Amino acid sequence: MRFNKETFVAGFALFSMFFGAGNLMLPPLLGFKAGDLWLQVTLGFAVSAVIIPLLGIFAHAKLQGTMLDFAKKVSPTFSLVYCLLVYIISITLPSPRTASVTHEMAIQPFFGTNAWLTSTIYFALVLLFVLNRSKILGLLGKFLSPIIFIVVISIISIGIFSMQAPISPTDFQTPVINGLLEGYQTFDAIGAVVVGGVIIISLKIKGKEDFKENQKLIIKSGIVAGVGLLLIYTGMIYTGAMFNTQFEGNVSRTELLSGISLKTLGNIGSVFLSVLVGLACFTTAVGIVTGTADFMKGVFGNSQKVYLITAIIGCLLGVLMGQFDVHYIIEVAIPALMFIYPITIILILLNVLPDKLTTPIVFRAVVIVTILFSIPDFLGSLGMQEFISPVLDILPLGRYNLGWLLPGLITFILMNLFLLLRQEK
Repeated sequence: MRFNKETFVAGFALFSMFFGAGNLMLPPLLGFKAGDLWLQVTLGFAVSAVIIPLLGIFAHAKLQGTMLDFAKKVSPTFSLVYCLLVYIISITLPSPRTASVTHEMAIQPFFGTNAWLTSTIYFALVLLFVLNRSKILGLLGKFLSPIIFIVVISIISIGIFSMQAPISPTDFQTPVINGLLEGYQTFDAIGAVVVGGVIIISLKIKGKEDFKENQKLIIKSGIVAGVGLLLIYTGMIYTGAMFNTQFEGNVSRTELLSGISLKTLGNIGSVFLSVLVGLACFTTAVGIVTGTADFMKGVFGNSQKVYLITAIIGCLLGVLMGQFDVHYIIEVAIPALMFIYPITIILILLNVLPDKLTTPIVFRAVVIVTILFSIPDFLGSLGMQEFISPVLDILPLGRYNLGWLLPGLITFILMNLFLLLRQEK
């Protein structure tokens, strides 16, 4: 498998659209809490934040349509509702969160300005990039992403080679599950179905219409992005684990990340971190708003006016939500993630598998069962834990917020066996 310049440009563009606020803040604190079990936590985190998103890109390479194609085998109506939910969640939670992180870590410490000013200027720049749609791949892949990658690797490398303190034990009872669920907060699985479409439309805008060639390019660029994410996540989780005796009290995500950069790169580390935060968050916001505008444009007959209106609305929502603090946005996101993530994961897996195993009836059955068995997790995230505890005790993996997993898998197997037996009669 040959990787040329175009592959790396597309791969780094994809990496930059994935690598945003959550990707930067979550791994260090996860490693900090994981302590000596950091590797097990990394395995769980990699499943939900690297492997599933990478499979989402592979699914896009197979379909090469819009996000509507991900759920069309269930029904056109379900597909439209699912897509609208994903895009609404994307532009109201992870996109504004990038502005909030940028303000808290890159702007306020140096300038002392308020969050309204930061989010307004931030999303004005996002809108500028989104409206220059045809240049996004090149701008992100050639310029912004390599800078992000170099700065993060510098922090990780210096941290690993300069820190000799012992790593303390963890309180995690199920480190792999802890890592898996924390990976939800990166929004990377949702990001895969959103920004994967951005890559496809960008290729078509550049005049690349050959299905097979585009498929190869998308798969290779996905591998480049996936390897980059895995390296960064592993390094940042390990760095957080190495520093878990260096900070006292209940340290926050932003405080830990700032503290690590200060201890590894000194005072200049604050400047480096500010640049990193700004770039990483900005590229993700551009990817989300562009993906949302692309989708709405397609729904309304390829209307450029709809693209413009959607981009403006997405940026206005970013300004409104971006003035809330990071912790608040993360807490608000949990119920939405508990509802939409299981559906997204199942749709990604079904779309990657061969068509003969994923007929429309199989799609419908597996998705319906997944939705039904993910309801207890959703209700629990809304504070109704005491009411749904008996249900979670009965469900396999219910106590680990994965009560939907085995029912979905069993349904997939049984439906295919049923169809196979029916064909043999």
